[in-house]
Amino acid sequence: MSNEQLKGVKAVNQDFKKFDQVNKDQTYQLSESTRKGDVDQRVVEEEFDLNYEIKTIDMSALLAGKKDAAEEFAQELGTAMKEIGFVILTGHGVNTDLYQTAEEKIIALFENLDLQSKQTYHAKRYGSVNQGYFPIKETTIIHPDLVEGWVFCRRAFNMNNDSAYDESAFWPAPDYECFFRQLCLAQEEIILPLMQAILRYLKCDPHSFDKKLHKPNFGFRLNYYPPLQQEDLESGAGRMLGHEDVDLFTLLPSQDLKGLQVLNRRNMKWVRLDPPKGSIVINTGDYMQRITNDVLPSTTHRVSIPSDKTRYNKPRISFPMAVYLWEDEIMEVLPGLGEAKYLPIKAIEFHTKTTSKYYGSEYAVSD
Repeated sequence: MSNEQLKGVKAVNQDFKKFDQVNKDQTYQLSESTRKGDVDQRVVEEEFDLNYEIKTIDMSALLAGKKDAAEEFAQELGTAMKEIGFVILTGHGVNTDLYQTAEEKIIALFENLDLQSKQTYHAKRYGSVNQGYFPIKETTIIHPDLVEGWVFCRRAFNMNNDSAYDESAFWPAPDYECFFRQLCLAQEEIILPLMQAILRYLKCDPHSFDKKLHKPNFGFRLNYYPPLQQEDLESGAGRMLGHEDVDLFTLLPSQDLKGLQVLNRRNMKWVRLDPPKGSIVINTGDYMQRITNDVLPSTTHRVSIPSDKTRYNKPRISFPMAVYLWEDEIMEVLPGLGEAKYLPIKAIEFHTKTTSKYYGSEYAVSD
C-alpha cells in the first residue's frame, strides 16, 4: 500500500477536487468511517437514511412501444435521476440467465488464474479507457480498494467478426469474449431507449444522441471482491472508494450488490441499496452532469464492508457497464438548459483529466 493510499483511507473527496471537470460541492469520506474521535476532524460519524427508497421503474411498456409509455417513462426516469441519480429498472428485456452465468464465470476467472497470468494483462489506456487487469488494492492510486478488477472496452470485443481478431490479446481464457460480448450486446439494446428518455425529460430532441450512441464506446468492468481478512477489516479501507462515475450512465445488474451505498445529496445521508435480483440499476455520471448543465448530477456511491459478518468469508461479484462517448466527440451543454456553466470539450480530454485522479496526472490527455 502506497503512502498516497494510506492517506486515502482517511481522505475526503474534496482532497482531489482539482481533477473534477464538473461541480461537486458535496464532501464525503472515501470509505465508510467507523472511527469516532479521530484526530482528523473531518472524520465524523456518518448518517444513513433508512427510510429512503430508490425508485423502481418498469421498462416493459416502453420497450413494447405502448401508447404514452415514452413520455411516462421519461418523466419517471428523469425525476428520479434529478433527485438522487440512481434508478432500479425492471422489465428491461435482458435475459437474466446471463447474469447468473456471468457471476460464475467471473469467480472462475479470478480464482483459477494465478497472479502472474493476470499481470500479463495489467491495465493500460486504450483511447480514454484504462483497460485490463487491476490487482487488489491497486484499482486506484488514492485508496486501497479491497477489490480486483478487470476492464474491457468495446475494442476488446470482436464485434465485427474480424478474422484477424486475436482473443488472447485481451482475454486470458477462451470463451470469455464470446459470452461477455453476448451480455454487452444484450444490454446495449436498452442504451438508446434510456438516453432518448433522458433527453425527452429535458425537453431536448430525443434522437440527438442516436448516432453518437450507435455502437457506443463503453467500459465493461468485472469486479471480484475476495473474502475479507482481519487485516482488511482493521485497515479502515472500503471495498470500493466513494466516487462518481465518469460516464453518461452506468448499467449495473443487481446480481450481488450488498454493501452498495448511495449518497443522497439532499440530506447528505447514505442510502443502502439492495435491489431485487434480475433488475438493473442505472446511475448518472460526469458526462451526464456536464451536458445537462448540472440538472442531472453525477451520483456519489461506494461499496462498504458488509454489515452482515457472515458475508465476510464470501466473495462479492459485480459487473457494471459504463456508457461513454467516443473520444473525438465534442461534449457541450444541451440546448434549453440555461446559460452554459461549461465550455465545449472533447470527450477524451474530459474523461482522462477526470480519471487521472485515480491513475496519475500523466494519464490526462490535453487536446
